[in-house]
Amino acid sequence: MPANKPPRRLASIPQAAEELGVCTKTLRRYISAGHITGYRLGPRMIRVDLNEIEATLRPMAAGGAA
Repeated sequence: MPANKPPRRLASIPQAAEELGVCTKTLRRYISAGHITGYRLGPRMIRVDLNEIEATLRPMAAGGAA
């Protein structure tokens, strides 16, 4: 592992959704679309890396339109 890469901060989908203020379905759609990586731990347990999600966030330009 490179020295400058922070350790993964794994969280469940509900935990990550609450921290980001989004619906769990939104995170599941992002995983399905390949925008973020889901990590499976066993047959049902899925975790996401909060660092990866935060890295995908980007500021909006002034003026409001997305």
